[in-house]
Amino acid sequence: MVDHFDARLVKLARKGDQGAFAELVDLYKDKLFHLGYRMLSNRHEAEDVVQETFLRVHKNWSRYDDKQKFSTWIYRIATNLCIDRLRKRKPSYYLDAEMNDQEGMDGYTLIPGDDKTPETEYLLSETQRTIHQAIAGLPAKYKSVIILRYLQEMSLQEISEVLDMPVTTVKTRVHRGREFLRKKLEHKVL
Repeated sequence: MVDHFDARLVKLARKGDQGAFAELVDLYKDKLFHLGYRMLSNRHEAEDVVQETFLRVHKNWSRYDDKQKFSTWIYRIATNLCIDRLRKRKPSYYLDAEMNDQEGMDGYTLIPGDDKTPETEYLLSETQRTIHQAIAGLPAKYKSVIILRYLQEMSLQEISEVLDMPVTTVKTRVHRGREFLRKKLEHKVL
């Protein structure tokens, strides 16, 4: 049902129907935001990725192959944008290192708060936070498959299509990503 509905909207949007494009935005903006936020751990960057994804969709309708699912195409665009941002990141300091000019302060004090209310803090269990932190620390090639597999609940075939890689490579990366997580989580528990 959803694929047929998407296909109808895509067909109209490709012909210039702004209402259909707005419906596609409404359908996918939250899903793409969650993907971006989980990959980048930054609300503003996730919002930027969502906007850039829709800009690219709008500019590149001619590249869309209507034989493939629209969701696969849009997830591929968003995932690649996230991976590009992760590759460009370079840590300029270690968070644990003390700052020279101020005694007792370290890099953690420079990280802004996340504007969470006490209610939302309470709702996020310690286990969830630990797992999300562990996922955030994964190398980009494992992070993307783990997020798509376990947080976006995509099949291996869908991930293969989104990332444009063989299913066997996806399986390998999921396995290695889980191993990375297992080792990270073992150290947190001990």
